[in-house]
Amino acid sequence: MRDEVHSLRTANRHLDLELRALRPQSYREGIRIGQLEAIVRTLRQENRELKQKLADLSLKQKPQPPVFVKANVKPKAGKNRPGRRVGHEPAHRPVPETIDVHRTIDVPVDSQGQPSCPHCCVQLSDVKHHDRIVEDLIPAKVVVTCYHATSGYCPGCRKRIESRAPEQPPAADIPHGQLGLNALATAAVMRVCYRMPLRQIAKLFKQLPGLSISPGAIVKQLTRISSWLEGQYERLKVALRIAGVVHADETGWRTNGKNGYLWTLTNDRHTLYHVDHSRGAKVIVDLLGKAFGTTPDGKGQTLVSDFYGVYDRIDSRQQKCLAHLLRELKDTAAKRPELKRHAFFVACKRLARAMIKLKTRQAAGEAKKYARAVKRLEAKLKDLSEQKWDDLDAARLTKRLAKHRQSLTTFLHHAEVDATNNAAERALRPAVVMRKITGGSRSKPGAKAWSILASVMRTAEQQGRDVLATIKTLLIAEWSGQNIALLTDTS
Repeated sequence: MRDEVHSLRTANRHLDLELRALRPQSYREGIRIGQLEAIVRTLRQENRELKQKLADLSLKQKPQPPVFVKANVKPKAGKNRPGRRVGHEPAHRPVPETIDVHRTIDVPVDSQGQPSCPHCCVQLSDVKHHDRIVEDLIPAKVVVTCYHATSGYCPGCRKRIESRAPEQPPAADIPHGQLGLNALATAAVMRVCYRMPLRQIAKLFKQLPGLSISPGAIVKQLTRISSWLEGQYERLKVALRIAGVVHADETGWRTNGKNGYLWTLTNDRHTLYHVDHSRGAKVIVDLLGKAFGTTPDGKGQTLVSDFYGVYDRIDSRQQKCLAHLLRELKDTAAKRPELKRHAFFVACKRLARAMIKLKTRQAAGEAKKYARAVKRLEAKLKDLSEQKWDDLDAARLTKRLAKHRQSLTTFLHHAEVDATNNAAERALRPAVVMRKITGGSRSKPGAKAWSILASVMRTAEQQGRDVLATIKTLLIAEWSGQNIALLTDTS
């Protein structure tokens, strides 16, 4: 019992010594805990304040649009306001050259026959007369015409001949009625030129003149019109085959849910569209013809295009689009910003811009100076195309320069040739808008009909003609058996 008490006293002394040794450390840790608790309280308060500020900012700021939505364009500094400057004479509608209707509008008269105020009946003084010109539209209405025709069998022609008015469409769906010249031409212009959906055309006909027609009937009539204008389409094709300079391009076009391509050939007076399932060389060869390359008068022909390989199958002078080359340099540098200062990209961009700028000096009259400048640029192009680069993109574009070196400077030697293929891209732009609205064509006959109508109407616009009047003239000529060369006449 005595040993156990001694042992406990010894253990107690050891514990007391350890407690005394740990008291300073415990005091310091207590102070540290107090400091950390104060920091935590401060951080919690800051966190609450930041959350409140974030909530306030979220209410003030507009929600960000999705990534596929283009950002708003900021106005340029120093950009002038649209319209004329303050103090300038305003622009009003011009006075019509002819007046169709004259109406006299009198004011009320009093018991003595003198002009008086319509409100208080007081006699007017200082009476003046004015001319107020108003231009307005006459409300449209449907006019139904019954043509009383006579027919008979001709032994010489071995067919039945029927009398017909010039503006009367060929008989179809007898004995039911059919659309007349104005309705046919207007529907075609609405569909092709103004790219209106079929249902909207049907609603417009119903609301304005009161003509009932279904979207399917519009499609049928457009197909009929295209069959009548197919001869004009072939004339446009021939006109482009013998043209001195032709621009060519292609874009996507779906037909009956299947991917295809829309091709275009154009110059300053004619445009031809063609829808095909293929993007191969056979299409462009068939459109231009195997003889393309030399005009009937012996002069060479030039095909302006981008760098798509199928155009190289045409045996003629070539001009590759410098705008496509500059765009390729820009897009490649955008993907790899380190290439903006690359020696090839800097030199190639500077050279392409110098060639385009030199073209503007061709008509200045300094032929010898211009010829020396052309040779100097061609020498720079040759040197640049023969250099070797370790970078893959620079090597790829250098190879393109070497392959098309002769086709990049054709425009410098021929005044009628452009440096870019912008003409073909401008011709495709309305078709691309049409594709976005309609998604393409529902059938092959529909695609062919659109190609014919779009070619004729685009050509009429290029030549400054009234499209609606042109369509009417061509239809009347076709119905009467006259295949006139209205759009291809060069005289």
